[in-house]
Amino acid sequence: MKFPSYISRSGAHIRRVLVGRLEYRSLSSRASAVLSSLGLSNANEDIFGVYDGEWKGNGEIIESKCPTTGEIIACVRSGTPEELQNTLVKAREAYQQFRHVPAPRRGEILRQIREGIFAKRNELGAVVSLEMGKIRTEGVGEVQEFVDICDYAVGLSRMMNGRVIGSERPGHSILEVPNPLGVVAVLSAFNFPVAVYGWNLALSMAAGNATIWKPSPSTPLCSIAVTKIVTDILEKNGVPGAVAGLFVGGKDAGEAIVESNNLPLIQEYVVSFTGSEAVGRQVGKIVQARFGKVLLELGGNNASVVLADADLDLAVPGVFFGAIGTAGQRCTTTRRLYLQRSISQAFITRLQAAYKSVRPGDPLIEGTLLGPLHTQQATSVYHTAIDTLRRSGAEIVAGGDAFSDSDLSSELTGGNFVRPTIAIPKSPEPHQMLWSKETFAPILNIAVFDEVEQAIEWNNAVPQGLSSSIWTRDIRNIGKWVGPAGSDCGIVNVNVGTSGAEIGAAFGGNKVSILGRESGGDAWKQYVRWSACTINYSDQAPLAQGVNFTLPGL
Repeated sequence: MKFPSYISRSGAHIRRVLVGRLEYRSLSSRASAVLSSLGLSNANEDIFGVYDGEWKGNGEIIESKCPTTGEIIACVRSGTPEELQNTLVKAREAYQQFRHVPAPRRGEILRQIREGIFAKRNELGAVVSLEMGKIRTEGVGEVQEFVDICDYAVGLSRMMNGRVIGSERPGHSILEVPNPLGVVAVLSAFNFPVAVYGWNLALSMAAGNATIWKPSPSTPLCSIAVTKIVTDILEKNGVPGAVAGLFVGGKDAGEAIVESNNLPLIQEYVVSFTGSEAVGRQVGKIVQARFGKVLLELGGNNASVVLADADLDLAVPGVFFGAIGTAGQRCTTTRRLYLQRSISQAFITRLQAAYKSVRPGDPLIEGTLLGPLHTQQATSVYHTAIDTLRRSGAEIVAGGDAFSDSDLSSELTGGNFVRPTIAIPKSPEPHQMLWSKETFAPILNIAVFDEVEQAIEWNNAVPQGLSSSIWTRDIRNIGKWVGPAGSDCGIVNVNVGTSGAEIGAAFGGNKVSILGRESGGDAWKQYVRWSACTINYSDQAPLAQGVNFTLPGL
């Protein structure tokens, strides 16, 4: 029998009050300290997960579970379908006001948001580590991405320029003019619960739009903490908080946001989705069917290529971080490694030693390099992939089995820890599922090649095309890699791993990995609507292309 329930919070305890019984769960001191630093654990009431100018939430309870220990760290009240529709309406109303704010003034507000996020950078980084599971330095680094993109957007607010184009007609000029687009719906994934929203929010606000954020239901606390900071600053500046709305909910809420066509938003509603390729395909079809605008950031399945002339002192640590960082849960994680034959064994030996030395630990503790997978489901995916490799005859040269109790401290035994794995499949054939399907876990498959052209062919042979890297000191190889017959990915690195992109360049891939670009570069142009404006400042009205359409006597 499913008991109806409501959640109340008191001190360092979560109390679930059920019909017929009371159940108390003690909140660990590590979790309590992190949440208290952001004002998320002191209220004697539910944590609301909806913000449209005021905090609310009358939907189902969503439990935030720590992947490191397995404990429930908070209970968040999600929104109802009616609250979602209201949040969308409030976002559009906020946009209609915010679009009139001059762009440099919007930049000043973004500067204040940047300062607000930076002031809580360590605390926000800790809640990312607590709720998502990535190690502390990566959690803080993710928040720094939010800070950096705000810096970028502050400058951008004075440089979102159109163009003046020469006209063939005397006394005429042509302008290309960018204007605010409308409402940007940001559907973010668990693995970057802060940064991806920051990329979208900063550019969207600089352009004069409103946003509604639907985070992953497994990382609601990260979104609530960020939204509290952002909306407090908006309101202090006389801007409706609904310019940065939030809606915590499950799959149904995401579908409703994507499918929303019963509001007058059709030509001014953008959906930015980060997640799996399968879901991204559906999102793209639905949004484009109503001629809406969509940005998709999907899977990676990224490869590193190491040539015989590479500096292995650079390449080994680069591949190691690319494969193990965030426990293999980045979209840019290195999942395929191609080694030139003459250095293959030396490279594998050094990489095996690095894998053997890494130990699982609490991601909140400085020095930990390996945190947990985000969910129990992710650990099942990992074990299934390992079983598939073994059945195919692959050689497992590192990892491939579970951690023993002696590998984990007592407080971590309830966590989602898996052993990073290196495998050498029997065949390097890239069209096999072992190579062509992304597994979101720390599993690295290795193949050996003879000529660089073969490695480039393998790199390009999979459906995904997000990130790639080559390790070489020969400029001729670099030319092949970045040239027209080189890597077909959106990120093509040289002597840099597949992970760790900066915000200055536009982030995105090709093929099934992405549609559109986020973050820096020209990505801002996707958050505006463009108009071509021909201005006649003469006393004549000639037609283009020399057309003569003169009516005698008129």
